[in-house]
Amino acid sequence: MKHFPIFLSVAGRRVVVSGGGDAAMAKLRLLMKTEGRISVLAQNATPEIHRWATEGKLTLTLRAMDRGDAICAAFFYGANEDATEDARTAAIAASEGALVNIVDNLADSQFITPAIVDRDPVTIAIGTEGSAPVLARAIKADLEASLPASLGTLARIGKTFRHAVDVLPFGAKRRTFWSDFYFNAGPSAMDQQGEKGILPALETLLDNHVMTAQTQGHVDLVGAGPGDPDLLTLKARKAIDKADVIIHDRLVTANILELARREATIIDAGKEGFGASMAQSDIDALIVKHALNGAHVVRLKAGDPTVFGRLDEEIDALVAAGISYQIIPGITAASAAAASIGQSLTKRGRNSAVRLMTGHDTQGYADHDWHALAADGEVAAIYMGKKSARFIQGRLLMHGANPDTPITIIENVSRADQRIIACTLGTLEPTMSGAKLTGPALTFLGLAPRAAAELTQSMRELHPKLEAF
Repeated sequence: MKHFPIFLSVAGRRVVVSGGGDAAMAKLRLLMKTEGRISVLAQNATPEIHRWATEGKLTLTLRAMDRGDAICAAFFYGANEDATEDARTAAIAASEGALVNIVDNLADSQFITPAIVDRDPVTIAIGTEGSAPVLARAIKADLEASLPASLGTLARIGKTFRHAVDVLPFGAKRRTFWSDFYFNAGPSAMDQQGEKGILPALETLLDNHVMTAQTQGHVDLVGAGPGDPDLLTLKARKAIDKADVIIHDRLVTANILELARREATIIDAGKEGFGASMAQSDIDALIVKHALNGAHVVRLKAGDPTVFGRLDEEIDALVAAGISYQIIPGITAASAAAASIGQSLTKRGRNSAVRLMTGHDTQGYADHDWHALAADGEVAAIYMGKKSARFIQGRLLMHGANPDTPITIIENVSRADQRIIACTLGTLEPTMSGAKLTGPALTFLGLAPRAAAELTQSMRELHPKLEAF
């Protein structure tokens, strides 16, 4: 992020524009919506700019900008539509302490003007750091269509009522009040009685919320998917957005946590196999404590919480404490990984079942039905299998598995830095160790990336006696 988005107060402050043509007019239409004192300097100006000056919306000086013209200005627009003149006037403005923007010159500008959705005092700024203005305008159009014109009126009147709402405790109870106002009571009062009905509606609504008992805590046990925020379910995104407290495991990615509200409490309760971790009993106690305090808690787990997620232990703790909960499933790593290599987990004529297995459990390396897994055509997704790779390889070969059985290792499934490594059971180690994996990895037994599988099949058709490739 090269440009940090802020809202700059310009009430009563000078804003200087150099230029009197179409580029200047485009900026002036936006600036005249503010409470700033607008000064325009131009040797020639359009009739519209002259009219705005006559109406007292701005001050027009019919000459080129000179030194001293930008003193005490909050910011400056170079809109001369001439590169040399823009550079000259921008240098003056910068030397006199104003932030500088040169129209259509991102490189020499100190700030950029975003696309703006105006529901004063609700203002939405959309920026693409100059890389995709068409995209910014498309987003603006969608927001304009979805936000009611009355939103600004509700926000303006609601602002005057904020101190009264301080009688409600900070957090979920206060947020519930405002949500009820903006999405239910406020629009209803506006439709029925117009602006005069909004303040009485606020007073009635506050009385109702003050008399309501303390909000009961609740826990959402949410699957965050394999890492890509676009793979979150809509229900998961809504839960994250509403959460007062998010307790997450170590595999939940930073860009998913970025979706949380800024005032939400975010707690890392990471667990790592064979490494330092928070005890499960401590995690259970943490979830219960925050929920008993009335918080909406999201227990955020990578993948799907029902797959190797210690879900039952957390549910038992919630039930024992009398706390309501719901399970919001996520996309498990096996599904996302299979999609990333262009394969399906089951295939007619190949395998009618797939095993989801873990490389280790609370006792160490996990034991499985190795004889069944060693059969031709078996497919298994091995979670947490990096450190147990040699153990798994040895057990399968010991029980008669074909050393040429395809193996695919997918590191950082679905993320930008995803890595796919194809090998065979016979070469699983040292391939796993040699790959020097640093991120979470899933290992497929019996699946190769589609391109490799198709090449192998083609070679076998060309050379029938070829047993392995």
